[in-house]
Amino acid sequence: MSVASATKNAVVLLSGGLDSATVLAIAKEQGYVPHTLSFDYNQRHRWELEQARRTAEHARVGQHQVIHFDLRAFGGSALTSDIDVPKNRDLADRTIPITYVPARNTIFLSFALAWAETLSCTDIFLGVNALDYSGYPDCRPEYVAAYERMANLATRAGVEGGAKLRIHTPLIEMTKAEIIRTGLRLGVDYSLTSSCYDPLPSGAPCGACDSCQLRRKGFAEAGAADPLRY
Repeated sequence: MSVASATKNAVVLLSGGLDSATVLAIAKEQGYVPHTLSFDYNQRHRWELEQARRTAEHARVGQHQVIHFDLRAFGGSALTSDIDVPKNRDLADRTIPITYVPARNTIFLSFALAWAETLSCTDIFLGVNALDYSGYPDCRPEYVAAYERMANLATRAGVEGGAKLRIHTPLIEMTKAEIIRTGLRLGVDYSLTSSCYDPLPSGAPCGACDSCQLRRKGFAEAGAADPLRY
């Protein structure tokens, strides 16, 4: 579908994981033509990019873009440097883990904001979650609200009195089980997703990192079978 023919465009950040695939389905259910945006930042778990491509193709999005840059230049995270990914960590520990990538969502949202302006759309969908998450500071409602305020001070539409940009975070107060149930209701194919921070070369999940633990817990609580093999 061409941009010109779309009347209700939205930019959807699509990592290739469970949450972003669910957000994509929600955006479609709400009548948006989704344009998906993924990021190759030289992350350890780059397998997710292939799953993002497959998910976008399956959902028949308007456009799918992959932005390339290298956060290994800064490091500071187990996902962008040679630091071991923690395994079997206590998820009740709410300290910020070493898998936090400094300023990642701020960087991602800035790219999404730029693309939204060129698409003449005012809606960005982001799959952050403040309940079943690993303690990341850029997944909180306060952060999203602050970024949205900033975005409306930094865009042509915002300063010229046009429609205000909105960052949609439909998962932010859901448990992982609620997210999975929502996705299953909307027909999300979770076999096309990858959640693992430290997958095997085949793409198979490790089963023990924070993200794998949260995913397995979510499927168990949802009473559903995870299509991935651990």
